[in-house]
Amino acid sequence: MMGRDIPSVTLTSDSEPFFAASTQGTFSIPACDDCGKTHWYPRPLCPHCFGERINWKPASGRGRIHTFSVMRRVPQPYAVAYVELAEGPLMLTNLVDCDLDAIRIDQPVELVFKPNADGLNVPMFRPA
Repeated sequence: MMGRDIPSVTLTSDSEPFFAASTQGTFSIPACDDCGKTHWYPRPLCPHCFGERINWKPASGRGRIHTFSVMRRVPQPYAVAYVELAEGPLMLTNLVDCDLDAIRIDQPVELVFKPNADGLNVPMFRPA
C-alpha cells in the first residue's frame, strides 16, 4: 500500500496532552477519576458521567476492528475504521501497513504512530 500525506492536526487544550505523550512514543487515553471509565476522543467532560476530573492513562495500543471502510476512488486508496481499544472506547482511525482487501471485522490490530505534515505522531492501527 502506498503512503499518503497525513493532514495537520489542530491542537486544543484537550488534545495537547495526547500529542505531547505521542512525541515520546506513548499511547494514552483519557480516563475519568469520578466513574473510572476511559473514553475517546479527548474532551473536558466525561461522556459517561459528565465528571470533570479527567486524567491520562497509558493504553495498550491493542484493539479489534469494529467496522471499516476502504476509500478507493482517490489517488491513494486508504482505509478508515472504528477500532475498539482493549480498554473499551471506540476510536476512529486509519488502518495502515496492510492489504486493503484483507481487512476484516473483529481483526486484531495494534497501534502504530505515523508522522503528519507538522511532525506530530498520529495514532493509526495495523494488523497485529
